[in-house]
Formats: sequence, C-alpha cells, structure tokens
Amino acid sequence: MCELLGMNCNVPTDICFSFRGFQQRGGGTGVHTDGWGIAFFEGRGARLFLDPQPSVHSPIARLVSDYPIRSCNVIAHIRKATHGTVKLENTHPFMRELWGRQWIFAHNGKMPDLAPALNGAFMPVGDTDSERVFCWLLQELRQRFGNVMPPRLTLLETLWELTNTLADRGIFNYLLSNGDCLFAHCSEHLHYLVRRAPFSVAHLTDEDVSVDFRDLTGPKDSVAIIATQPLTDNEVWQKMPPGTLWLFSDGEPIEYLGTHPAVRDK
Repeated sequence: MCELLGMNCNVPTDICFSFRGFQQRGGGTGVHTDGWGIAFFEGRGARLFLDPQPSVHSPIARLVSDYPIRSCNVIAHIRKATHGTVKLENTHPFMRELWGRQWIFAHNGKMPDLAPALNGAFMPVGDTDSERVFCWLLQELRQRFGNVMPPRLTLLETLWELTNTLADRGIFNYLLSNGDCLFAHCSEHLHYLVRRAPFSVAHLTDEDVSVDFRDLTGPKDSVAIIATQPLTDNEVWQKMPPGTLWLFSDGEPIEYLGTHPAVRDK
C-alpha cells in the first residue's frame, strides 16, 4: 500500500529533513513506485507538486527535498497502486475548494468496492477509490453546513461520523487539511511525534542523515510530524490506536475521537 507524511506547526517550517527520508521509500528503501505528491499550504492557497514516477528518481522530489518551502501544514504521499492506473490524475494528494479554502487529501489503503453516491458538487478527475471518497467527504460537509465553515471541533466530530460509515469497507488511513489544521485518521498504521524545546539531534531511518534541530528552531516552536511508519530511529514516535481520528493544530495533537476516550493536549 501507500505511505503518508504530514506536518503541522505553530510557525512556518520546512519539511526538507523528513521528506528526504520519506522520498527514499518511493523506490529506494520501499516498494512504493507508482508516483508521489506533496502539498504546502500558504494562507488559504496551496502549492501542489505531483509526479507519477517513483520519488527516489524524481527531479521534482529532489527539488522539494532541497528547497526549504515553509508552511504550517503539509501533506505528502507515495503511492503503491491498488486501484486506478499509474498516471498523473491518480497521484495523491488531491485538492478541492470548499468554503473559500483549498482542501488537501491523501489516502493510504484500499476500498475497491466502495462507490459513494456523488451529486456533482465535487467529482473525481481520476479513477481511484481515494479521490472519490475525498469528493464524497467534501460533499457531505457542504450539505451539512451550507456555505459557512464550522469550528474545528465540530469538523472533527462530523468527519468522525462520516469516516465511521466507511471505515469497515476497507483500509482507510488518511490525512486531510484546509490549511487551518490537520486531520489524521488511523485505520491500521499511523504514527506521530511532536518536536518542541529542548530540541535535539534526529537521525533518519532510511538514509544516514542527521539534523540538529537546536540550530534550526526557536524556543517556542512546536512541530508535529505524522507518518505511516517512523522516519527517524532515535526519537520516540507515538503509534495512533486503530480507529481514531486526530486533530492537529499549532504543532500539537489537540484531540482525538475513537475507541479510546477523547483527550486534550495541554
């Protein structure tokens, strides 16, 4: 299957270090050779880079790993195709507009028998189950809340309800963001860590590269990294319980809903 990478911060931050390790999993240390993509939010807009070739061989991926684009919300994806052919329109993440904001979605898993009804408000361009589910989620949000975006916690509760109607139809790990916050749903495998002061040295799992974040961060910085599998081998990653939907804001896990009690980070 595919792999996911997300970042949520309290100040604009680049993802070069994490993406460098993640990139290797697209044909280097991993078998995810069917394309890759990454989205960086800037205000209500988003920069989206997509490439249907393996990330380890992609000149665009090399650009992203070397060019420090700073953002508070980032979503990346490397693909192992299970539904839909290998082509640009099937490459994650997907982007649509809702409530005057760009929304970005990336999915890890497979839901081949799922075909939720669409009313035409949002339609897929490619032929993946992932993009169709994304269109359905936005369609349902618009139907429930009209033209006004609800508060974050209301969005979390509604997304949890919608996700529950699909979660037993297949594997449904996903990342979703509107540039204001980031939602992460764990169906099987998803991990996160939060880097905050006192910062230290981190070492990649997929490449012999280390970074001393004390040289790159401020004392009040907070950076949450979400990944299918841990990207570093000397930091403590938290495994999300299967069946949970998380809300990240300002570099922190604010709340999650699922089979475990909801928690709030202080």
